[in-house]
Amino acid sequence: MTSTLNRRNFLRTTAAMGLAAGFAPAMALAEDGTLGITLVLPSPLGDVGWGRALANGLEPVKAAYGDKVKVTILENIMEGPDADRIMTKSVADGSKFLIAGSFGYQNGALQIARRNADVSVLHASGFMVAPNFTPFAARNYEGTYLLGMAAAALSKSGKLGTVSAFAIPELITSINAFTLGAQAINPAAEVAVVWVNSWFDPAKEQESAKALIAQGCDVIFSNAQDTPSVVDICEKSGAYVCNLNSSMKAYAATKYLGCAATDWSPFFLEQVKAHFEGSFKGHNAFLGMAEQVEKVLDWSADIPADVMEKIKAREAGITSGEAPVFAGPIAKQDGSEGVAAGAAMKDEEIVAMDWHVKGVTTPLPN
Repeated sequence: MTSTLNRRNFLRTTAAMGLAAGFAPAMALAEDGTLGITLVLPSPLGDVGWGRALANGLEPVKAAYGDKVKVTILENIMEGPDADRIMTKSVADGSKFLIAGSFGYQNGALQIARRNADVSVLHASGFMVAPNFTPFAARNYEGTYLLGMAAAALSKSGKLGTVSAFAIPELITSINAFTLGAQAINPAAEVAVVWVNSWFDPAKEQESAKALIAQGCDVIFSNAQDTPSVVDICEKSGAYVCNLNSSMKAYAATKYLGCAATDWSPFFLEQVKAHFEGSFKGHNAFLGMAEQVEKVLDWSADIPADVMEKIKAREAGITSGEAPVFAGPIAKQDGSEGVAAGAAMKDEEIVAMDWHVKGVTTPLPN
């Protein structure tokens, strides 16, 4: 069973309540043996994007456990006090498995975990860990490196662009990998960036895509948009386009390059099973191709066969760990050394990446 609520409908069911730590201890399951699972999203739940990928990841959980789980999806929940109150209310109402689906939910979700030892919490894109609190993130950069290879092969100008949500490490790594992948095919490839500073702003996303195309970018990477706005503009403008999280091929019949998709179902199934067994343990989950969470879908038939062979070979190397994306030598945007020859970035360096590689032409915002 699944119910989907927005902020207004959820709060309508709630009387004013404080965030007191005085909840009576509850069972890890409801009295009828069901597990309440709540997914909280920062944007409206559509048919594509980040929220859709998370929601889709719970479908195999529902299939596996049937009536033993009750899934509630809370959409369009603004980060901050609103989210804290809503997540707290959800747990007070009986949810014992909380998926906080945005980086900005971290502090509130962590406090909920600390106050409720019987609740298992998964938090998207964060870095804090507690006994019952696990941050999770996808190695999106593995997929975007491959998309960059394809983009360079199809670009006539050598100028690529990306409409990106926020200048946070997770998205910076996706841009850097996209650039490095492009340079593996065309060493002179360049990438321009427009930051929209929003997870959900269709109008701004469209204008940003148009601006990049006007600058001569003929392949656009939609980096963490929860709408197909960028994809739609590219299709209409004749520019190739690729994106993160879930396939948007339906919105670009002729110019869709591919999608660096995330399949959260293996991870969600594992964590829900651990909760049922009483073995849930907080840890930092950084998941990629090796865990079958990151994958590239819907490759364009326009990609030359010889380039696809190179892409598949690199994909195999990334999956096995023999050819990591951020292996040196890599130069920073200003020409200084980012990664030395013979070295490779460690996970703790990747998740904190705050610099662009050489070839990204737009400075990072302060």
